[in-house]
Amino acid sequence: MKAVILAGGRGERLKPITNNIPKPMVPLIGKPVIEYILLWLKSYGITEIALTLGYKSQSILDCFGDGRRLGVKLAHFVEDVPLGTAGSVKNAEGFLDEDFLVVSGDAFSDLNLDAFIIFHKNRGGIGTIAVKEINNPKGFGIVGQDDEMRVTEFLEKPENPAKNTVNLGIYVFKQEVLKYIPSCNYDCARHLFPRLLEGVQKETARGGNPDRFQLYAYNTDAYWSDIGTLKSYYATNSFIVENFDMYQDFFV
Repeated sequence: MKAVILAGGRGERLKPITNNIPKPMVPLIGKPVIEYILLWLKSYGITEIALTLGYKSQSILDCFGDGRRLGVKLAHFVEDVPLGTAGSVKNAEGFLDEDFLVVSGDAFSDLNLDAFIIFHKNRGGIGTIAVKEINNPKGFGIVGQDDEMRVTEFLEKPENPAKNTVNLGIYVFKQEVLKYIPSCNYDCARHLFPRLLEGVQKETARGGNPDRFQLYAYNTDAYWSDIGTLKSYYATNSFIVENFDMYQDFFV
């Protein structure tokens, strides 16, 4: 399986750390967070990886090049203008020839990717979203699901969340999903997911095949941090230090 890492983030809330580097290059225990992500993917045998780049992309290109240093093969897709999370994936369409993984290039997680991918294949939907219950869901995408873990609702950063199951920004998709993404600025949370949910409703109403559009939720208790603020950034560094035996292979 191939992967796409969305690595165009600015990290506005992480200033001054991101004054001169993009968010994927912020250091965790001295190593850029995106380097951890590359090694995490490699540990699951995922070595063909597309990087979608934008803000200060040259710093990432200079650091990782073709990926040979880390034992992976990187393809680069640099955006002159931001294309959004789904638009960035569409821009890498020529790289994708099978089911594929999408991960944020500026978040830290130890999600078991093997279990995640097996779940996706067994369910047979067009895509699977990794989700987790957190104490304070404000500022995150909220995911509603039924007893079969079919996604029934997706609300992007509601003001007063009624649920605490949030989108982790880690997805696995069938290649067919690319048909539903236009070549423009298009977001997974604000555009693609609502479009797919609407497709499920229409297929169900006419007695068709809703799994053509169905998203599933993969519930996990894995560690995850979006490193979205200075507070969460330093908390993530502290977490790695406190659990270094678990992560030391990624930081040698």
